[in-house]
Amino acid sequence: MKNYFTSESVTEGHPDKVCDLISDAVLDEVLSNDVNGRVACEALTSRGLVMVAGEITTNCYIEIPRLVRGLLKDIGYDDPSIGFDYESCGVITAIQEQSSDIALGVDTGGAGDQGLMFGFACDETKELMPLPIMLSHKLVRRLTQVRKERMLTYLWPDGKSQVSVEYQDGAPKRVDAVIIGAHHAKSIDTKELQKDIKKLVIDYIIPKELIDENTKIFINATGRFEVGGPVSDTGVTGRKIIVDTYGGYGHHGGGAFSGKDPSKVDRSASYMSRYIAKNIVAAEIAKQCEVQLSYCIGVAEPVSVNVNTFGSSKIEEEKISKAIREIFPLTPREIIKELNLLRPIYKKTAAYGHFGREQEGFRWEDIDKVDNLKSKLK
Repeated sequence: MKNYFTSESVTEGHPDKVCDLISDAVLDEVLSNDVNGRVACEALTSRGLVMVAGEITTNCYIEIPRLVRGLLKDIGYDDPSIGFDYESCGVITAIQEQSSDIALGVDTGGAGDQGLMFGFACDETKELMPLPIMLSHKLVRRLTQVRKERMLTYLWPDGKSQVSVEYQDGAPKRVDAVIIGAHHAKSIDTKELQKDIKKLVIDYIIPKELIDENTKIFINATGRFEVGGPVSDTGVTGRKIIVDTYGGYGHHGGGAFSGKDPSKVDRSASYMSRYIAKNIVAAEIAKQCEVQLSYCIGVAEPVSVNVNTFGSSKIEEEKISKAIREIFPLTPREIIKELNLLRPIYKKTAAYGHFGREQEGFRWEDIDKVDNLKSKLK
């Protein structure tokens, strides 16, 4: 039985990702100077403009325009011919303090808001992530590497990828389609660009055994991608939540991550849910696992814990859920401590997905609870 699943990713120069990076750069700057700072920071970018707004409570001062310009330069918006550059764009800020009503619940160890968060893991890849989103992320990371290392001097910062995987009886068998959108200078010929991207990006990333003569490959399918970045598309923080998580493979509670300090369970509980699900799959308790945690503002313990193994486990999901409550810390304060979330690590998470990043030092990717789970569920 065949079916197909598709996921996408975007480069750090995509307008929405620019905004995620700005929001998380502000958060990192606060945490570097004040670990007790509270941040809920949003950004918007359009032609020649970046606007940063939100609620920040901290004892330190952040020079946001300087931070934004430095980040845009690092991304690669450093040439006026792109139509958007770090020196000439306007930067507007509108920052106020976080509501004291929220602090009433958070300061006592409760959740910073109500909400539901999902974590997912499966055994399709060594990272225990779905194959379509992992390939999509790797393609755009490689596209950025090729640009920044000047392997292709005509590339500009914006870009997208999309991968469709064919499944047979629930297991990935081949890549059915690959799509790349590569932002470029006017000087390059389309056929030359397509040849270069095929060789240096697609062939470099997609395993040969997953591609055959029927795999469809589209590179800049309209023919040109000269106008990109904030010139062509308004960017907003938190608009790539499916790219940030599992590529649509699992459920999503709707809350974005970027710009939120870990007292916000949208972020911290999503990381804990992934940590739990990954350890369950790593312990071979299930081939697939989705964990949902839900919270009430001002209340420390989750109001519900749900486990779905999609029929891939012989152990009752109720027993797995009970083991989760016994093994994993689930209050916001405990999650922050367990996953070491008061570090300035968040700018690194903002592009190329928050999960499946085993070399980045993200605690939620560790599989150190495998023995505990096996012992509890033996």
